[in-house]
Amino acid sequence: METPDLETDNVTPPSKIHKLQRKRSDSPEPSCVSMKSDGSMDFLLNFRNSNSSSVHSVLQKSGDRREKNIITATGHDPEPAAGNEFQKTFKLNLMKKFQCLNGVMINLENRTLLNEIYTELYITEGDSGDVNKEHEVRQIEAASRRRTTTEETPIKCNDIFKPLSDQDKPIRTVLENPVSDQDKPIRTVLTKGVAGIGKTVSVQKFVLDWAEGKANQDVLLIFPLPFRELNLMKDQKLSLMDLLHVCFKETKETEMSSLEKVLFIFDGLDEYRFPLDFQNTERVCDVTESASVHVLLINLIKGNLLPSALIWITSRPAAADQLPSKCVHRVTEVRGFNDPQKEEYFRKRISDQSLANNIITHLKSLRSLYIMCHIPVFCWISATVLERMLDEAENGEIPKTLTQMYTHFLIIQTNIIREKYSKKQEIDEEMLLKLGRLAFQQLMKGNLIFYEEDLRGCGIDVREAAVYSGVCTQIFREEFGLHQSKVYCFVHLSIQEHLAALYVHLTFMMEKRNVLEQSGFSEPEILSDKEDESEMFSDQLTEEITISDVHKCAVDQALKSQTGHLDLFLRFLLGLSLESNQKLLHTLVTHTGSSSETGPRNTVQYIKMKINRNLPIEKSINLFHCLNELGDNSLVEEIQHYLKSGKQSELSSSQWSALMFVLLTSAEDLEEFDLNKYISTDKISDEILVKVLPVIAASRKAIIRCDTIQERGWSALASVLSSETSNLRELHLTVDTLDLNECKLGDSEVKCLCALLENPHCKVKNLKLRYCGVSDECCAALTSALRSNPSHLRELDLTGNKLGDSGVKCLSAVLENPHCKLEILK
Repeated sequence: METPDLETDNVTPPSKIHKLQRKRSDSPEPSCVSMKSDGSMDFLLNFRNSNSSSVHSVLQKSGDRREKNIITATGHDPEPAAGNEFQKTFKLNLMKKFQCLNGVMINLENRTLLNEIYTELYITEGDSGDVNKEHEVRQIEAASRRRTTTEETPIKCNDIFKPLSDQDKPIRTVLENPVSDQDKPIRTVLTKGVAGIGKTVSVQKFVLDWAEGKANQDVLLIFPLPFRELNLMKDQKLSLMDLLHVCFKETKETEMSSLEKVLFIFDGLDEYRFPLDFQNTERVCDVTESASVHVLLINLIKGNLLPSALIWITSRPAAADQLPSKCVHRVTEVRGFNDPQKEEYFRKRISDQSLANNIITHLKSLRSLYIMCHIPVFCWISATVLERMLDEAENGEIPKTLTQMYTHFLIIQTNIIREKYSKKQEIDEEMLLKLGRLAFQQLMKGNLIFYEEDLRGCGIDVREAAVYSGVCTQIFREEFGLHQSKVYCFVHLSIQEHLAALYVHLTFMMEKRNVLEQSGFSEPEILSDKEDESEMFSDQLTEEITISDVHKCAVDQALKSQTGHLDLFLRFLLGLSLESNQKLLHTLVTHTGSSSETGPRNTVQYIKMKINRNLPIEKSINLFHCLNELGDNSLVEEIQHYLKSGKQSELSSSQWSALMFVLLTSAEDLEEFDLNKYISTDKISDEILVKVLPVIAASRKAIIRCDTIQERGWSALASVLSSETSNLRELHLTVDTLDLNECKLGDSEVKCLCALLENPHCKVKNLKLRYCGVSDECCAALTSALRSNPSHLRELDLTGNKLGDSGVKCLSAVLENPHCKLEILK
């Protein structure tokens, strides 16, 4: 790997191996660095019990073998000898850390276990486009509809710092950029991915392969520094060298005259609790100069500190925009499991292949659950629950909804604690409510990690937390930070959301209290629709709060959220009110209170009313998932009956939403979407185009025949045509008038329009671009498109656009074309 000089953009020549002087030979104890930024490891590995002495012996032998591998891989014995000895110790310590998860060692005597159990993740060069601040479940659902295209570039984890060779690049990239930026040395890599998708697993694999001498041996040292643990150093001022001494004790005993050719890995940017101000932070260039940790981070990333060092940052998507694009040389994205990898995971995880097949078949029959299996951690949760229920023939219904799956999972893990400690159910109930309160409060703040003060604020004693984290790591974790401070988290965001919903539900059932109102949630909206409100809102006529009030409050707040951060929480909260789930809760909590049978029914009616109000399609889709959790599929069944009839009739707003939900959650790929199957040509409006946009983007071919498209509808189509994540490859657009009058078009918008006009399937007859700010450059692109596809356009209105001589010449050349059918040019 070569590293760039950020000032000159030249490659820094390979430095000599660092001169490291050992002060004393005894090996220090390894510091306990955790790399679980999204808690997505345990399910990928198979653990067996090993005593510490035998493990240490195996590690030592493994380290000796790795040392031989290092010499073989590099072709020579690194010099000087002291540096080689230090690197050997450093690698051995990293091997110990990265083969130890939650205090359980991998059985190193069978090294093939890791390769047998580990399921490769799909990592791509580039990302999914613009910053996506939606709830990650929405992103997973969108990703499940996205097909792998020839323009995507899969990249191996160990190759993220290597420039792509021409044969590995997309054809389009090579043609358009013969001397691409991708050929330049890569200093900083950003890896994005939703929680639980496998970012930290990728980091672990990278570091482990390096420590074992398998890959990237031109890197001398790797320093993994998780953001969640850097939070613990918020009040400290120290130099970069001091930071390394604190986090990696072995470096304290070695004089390092150079820090070239090292790699810093910052895992979990989304978990960092302090702002990164790249504009106004003081400049630090000396590794011995003291500053706060966030200042050191910014200067490392900008290249002021150690410009020759490599930087790898992982983050959930919403937090990634904190990094200026000029500071990032490559963006990669962890996509999780595709459909074949889902099946591969279950077949590896479940030794009984017949049982594995049953689990796969069950999940495939439930589209909402199978989509979630895109996230590796959900595969692990599903395997944990379904393996026990299908294998042991446990009583009760096999989980068919998210709420049922997570509630069963919680019951399984709680039973582990009861069996281990012979705890009384009352004690478990109290702790469960405390954990639920913690989950809820931190979810409202957007926090996935917590510290001792957060636990104390919820009445949780640190020793209580140790019991739950030590035995039931699948729910709640206690980790030791860089200098033995404790960090806590739930194993995955979805588990936190489920516990938060459980806390809200139980607090109402046991105390008749709505904690949503106390957390800044608004009152439920009182609608004035003509439907029979007297029955639906009868709960509000009484002073006593009802479960319907809690649900309506949650629905309203979830719909107001721009990011959809309450989407999954809402699904869980509503699902918990079902009678079948109430019975499940009795195994966790003795006194759950009683709820009216009309509660869920009123909530269903409230949600249907909302769906009928022209909501954005993403919000409507989540409400359909909510109806599924409540056991109501009436709208879906209604639209399925409509589709089977083959008749065209005018659809209501809620029926359009139901149609989109059915098409988008279908197990079949959307090869073709013909809008005119569902609505007549003269009734297609911009509003309809916006509503069906997700289905157009998910389809490989879309057919639209209509009278007029105006600015809003065109903007929707243009967004699909220009999107890197769209499946659309063929758009058949037949429109009498494309009216974009007074729509200020930039160069990019005009180029998108030209690409559409060049499409032989595009049949626009009248193109109105009055007062759109069309420039001479845009005019040239427009006339070029008309030459390519000149047979359909009859009228072109460019009134009010200040065209120069070059623009006029371009238009004149088009008119002289004998194939041009243009009749009116204004």
